[in-house]
Amino acid sequence: MIAASRIATIEEVHQPPPAEGILSAIGNTPLVLLNRLFGDRFYLYGKLEMLNPGGSIKDRTAMRMLLEAWEQQRIGPETTIIESSSGNLGIGLAQACSRLGLRFICVVDTLITPTNLAVLKAYGADVRLVERPHPVTGDLLSARIELVQDLCRTIKDSFWVNQYANLTNAKAHYQTMAEIHRELPLLDYLFVATSTCGTLRGCSEYARKNGLSTRVVAVDACGSVIFGDQPKKRLIPGHGASRLPELYYSGLEDDHVKVSDIECVRGCFHLLRREAIFAGGSAGAVVAAIARYQASIPDGATCAAILCDRGERYLDTIFSKEWTGQHFGDASLTMEEADQAWEV
Repeated sequence: MIAASRIATIEEVHQPPPAEGILSAIGNTPLVLLNRLFGDRFYLYGKLEMLNPGGSIKDRTAMRMLLEAWEQQRIGPETTIIESSSGNLGIGLAQACSRLGLRFICVVDTLITPTNLAVLKAYGADVRLVERPHPVTGDLLSARIELVQDLCRTIKDSFWVNQYANLTNAKAHYQTMAEIHRELPLLDYLFVATSTCGTLRGCSEYARKNGLSTRVVAVDACGSVIFGDQPKKRLIPGHGASRLPELYYSGLEDDHVKVSDIECVRGCFHLLRREAIFAGGSAGAVVAAIARYQASIPDGATCAAILCDRGERYLDTIFSKEWTGQHFGDASLTMEEADQAWEV
């Protein structure tokens, strides 16, 4: 006898899939003591976000934005996900879409590294390359956003994730800060790189809503507009923005530090040499910011630094002598010279 099939209810059709399989490994990353960077005057811990399965903190954002959109019935099994990203969020979305069975179009530009491009394609992302700057603004990001908007208009049942304005981006990092707070309940300083400002906003709002006395120090790039500078060319992705993110509002940060590209390079080498942590550009920026800020940190203070992604994705840039020599000339440093630059 053949059992009668049951017709699924509307609620069941729109029920988001569970965060299982590889997605269940996202979050709860280690928080480790970094006692070889700046001596023992204060305590510094590193949140190792590169140990998320897709290699960066953006795994959290990607999964949370997709599952919440599904729960709100804004996407479903046939939806095409679209986003502009030449880096970690694109890879995080490619991973999540692959696991959830969703088509993903990733709009990138010519600054994407060969490694990131290869990873996106390996996950099955449909990669669209923007080769020319926007005719009005003159920047590649605006040209990418314009293409995303065109794709959304022409592709039926499509969804633009829009990481710069999506509040779920910030909400994903309530959990990041909750994990840090659980292990460091008396945290004095948190250093966090800024780009979309999702991590900054999520961590800052969690701290304030829970009455924490933690001072949140935003780490930005020279040439980024987030804290009022004029935009200029930047070489290292992962922090900074050429347009003010909709997620940002003044006062999220208690203080901020601007870091140059060469300081990022030195910070990456310092972190690798002293702590054997092979991390990406924004982690180097955070290390460089702490080096600059350390005179303001009281003796015995407890600090945490969010280290966002893996160093392997920067083998063609930060960790390439040819690349650093081309862009920084005599200012480029070997690993040993970078280590000695911040001798403590």
